[in-house]
Amino acid sequence: MRTEHENVDLHLKHNTDGNTPATTDSAYEAELTRETRHLRGLHALLDDELAAAGAQARGAAAERAGEQLSARWERDVAVQRASERVRTLTAARAGLCFGRLDHIDGAAPTRVGRIGLTDPTDGESALVDWRAPAAQPFYCATPVTPLGVTRRRHYTVAGTAPHERVVGFHDDLLDGSAAGTDTVSASDPALLAALTAPRGTRMRDIVTTIQSEQDEIIRLPLSGTVVIEGGPGTGKTAVALHRIAYLLYTHRDRLARSGVLVVGPSAGFVHYVGGVLPALGESAVVFTTPGRLAHGVVAETTDPPEVARLKGDLAMVDVLRRAVDDRQELPGAPVAIEMDDVTVEIDTALGAEARRRARATGQPHNTARATFRDTLGRLLVDQGLERLEVGLEDPPELAELLAGLDIPEIEPAGAAEVSAEMRAELRDAVRTDPRFHAAVERLWPVLTPQRALAELYADPGRLASAGATEALHREPGAPWTVADAPLLDELAELLGPVPDGTPAAAPEPDSAYAAEVLTVLESADRSLAGEDPDELRPTDFVTADMLAQRHVAGVPLTVAERAAGDRDWRYGHLVVDEAQELSAMDWHVLLRRCPSRSITAVGDLAQRSAPAGARAWADVLAPHLAGRWTHRTLTVNYRTPSEIMDAAAQVLATYAPDRRPPESVRSTGEPPWTRAVPAAELAAAVAAAVERSRDDGGTLAVIAPPGTDLGAPGVPVHTPVSSKGLEFDAVVIVDPERIRAADPADLYVAMTRATQRLGLLEVR
Repeated sequence: MRTEHENVDLHLKHNTDGNTPATTDSAYEAELTRETRHLRGLHALLDDELAAAGAQARGAAAERAGEQLSARWERDVAVQRASERVRTLTAARAGLCFGRLDHIDGAAPTRVGRIGLTDPTDGESALVDWRAPAAQPFYCATPVTPLGVTRRRHYTVAGTAPHERVVGFHDDLLDGSAAGTDTVSASDPALLAALTAPRGTRMRDIVTTIQSEQDEIIRLPLSGTVVIEGGPGTGKTAVALHRIAYLLYTHRDRLARSGVLVVGPSAGFVHYVGGVLPALGESAVVFTTPGRLAHGVVAETTDPPEVARLKGDLAMVDVLRRAVDDRQELPGAPVAIEMDDVTVEIDTALGAEARRRARATGQPHNTARATFRDTLGRLLVDQGLERLEVGLEDPPELAELLAGLDIPEIEPAGAAEVSAEMRAELRDAVRTDPRFHAAVERLWPVLTPQRALAELYADPGRLASAGATEALHREPGAPWTVADAPLLDELAELLGPVPDGTPAAAPEPDSAYAAEVLTVLESADRSLAGEDPDELRPTDFVTADMLAQRHVAGVPLTVAERAAGDRDWRYGHLVVDEAQELSAMDWHVLLRRCPSRSITAVGDLAQRSAPAGARAWADVLAPHLAGRWTHRTLTVNYRTPSEIMDAAAQVLATYAPDRRPPESVRSTGEPPWTRAVPAAELAAAVAAAVERSRDDGGTLAVIAPPGTDLGAPGVPVHTPVSSKGLEFDAVVIVDPERIRAADPADLYVAMTRATQRLGLLEVR
């Protein structure tokens, strides 16, 4: 891939900013031609690898594995790995190579791109993956700290793969020949172009413009918990997503099996960021929201603030535990069960003993129910035998008469046979008696999380018994709220699965295959990680039966698909965006899904609006992690121009004067506009503002207080909460004073969604 011009140093003249080339057209065009030729060569290498990976995937899928379970497993693994390679290579085709590093030692230039490629003719690296250590100077080298680099080149690429071409480039000279500092500046043409480009409906990746402070966080080690705090526009979300891609690159063997769980504030946010990781070639990721933390539940409704605070408190764990215990009842009066020869009774003592033995198993409620039922049945049989034996004793007169006669007594063996026969008859009678099963259901009912929580909320007596306030009372049939989701998940843990709950139409899992796969996985994991007994392994959390449910013969699923469909899945890494919004209960159920405590949490305490959210990170993290977490800060605002940020900073100062707003790297010369309109004319004023903003192009959104009637403005209408994590070229805020009155943090959030233009429609 190297050609004779690779090491030629173009003696280009530069403008006063030390960056933009000002050479003759002919020299610049000749360099563009050379760079395009090299880029086309990289695409040829990529296409060769893509063809080979596709052929490997098809060949592995068509291979007959025979009856050996190990052969079937090896085939499935080969198909999965080849298919993942095809996806990764395909994703890398757009914008394949975006930069080049020239080195002080005169070594061949290093080209940086979306994926690593090797030249088969000499075995040398032709393209370095942006996540590799060799690519780090592309993001971190400065004139003050050049990291062995004399020049960093950024490409501007046009066209579609494999016919991409270099239509421009920008050089940063790092050898001291041009003035420079270590500060971030929008004078960087590549960064400025990315910041001023119109936004779309999906977030773009930032691999070409990652900044030094972001790169440092992206490359933090996998282990441990890191909290990344930064104000609006500091790139928190982008950093978190690119950190996932980096960790999947550096810990592929571990994370590709366990996957990564990403929790975002809303479904709209998940849609907005959901394309970033696939564009980076990564698919072992599951996205969810706090309202979906209970398996099978999608909650979007919110509670009144005081109720949300109660539900989000970690004390609800004990409330729910007591609520489940209360459903394991004792009979208020003896329950008589009449049989042919004897009547038995379930009284308080009998029920208490059966309950004690069931609870002693330590199993979840629904699972322990079988022990309660079986123990209660055995105790009833014993009671029946005692009563029958008492009834069969000879009366005193008959005993005296028999004593004078020479009649042999029943042999002990014969007595035991009679007793066993009586026990069997009693056991069958109890087992088939509908009154017995009705009593079991009344005393220890089968419960789903939804039923248990709905009946708890609906019954003031149950709430009081569980130690909960009457503020949680609500009528049956009300929709689940976002704050209910973690409570439902906690109940799922306390209750366990509903017996015989598997749908009859579900495909039969291959348990034998699953057991052998587990054996192979454990062996492979130990060969990679060693024999450290303290090392957490996938097989520590997955049983053969669980794995069998995740794999059905003939229905191959990706890691993300299997994880998303399995409440008991344990992830290798957890990412939480807008982490300040999560309650202590949210964290409680999330950390159960990531026992390794490998976590990236990003947020901004100044933007908190959730009533049960974090006022300080220790509030929600200390109960689970004590002090075992790291805090990092992002300080540069890449999204919001200074004119808008200055206005938003005034709002921030009114409610959080100790919080420092991030520093914007650019300005537009266009301050926010403000207009006051009568309430009766609000809808028309919004429509007019939207129409004016359309002329400037780009994405546009209206942000208004909940329940505001704006008619149909023809653009997305958000509340401040639903706009969290999103960005638009232009934003129109409706009734800002009403938003401020509800929560000034909401107005701060709303004002910092715009990347170019902001308007405020006040209501008078």
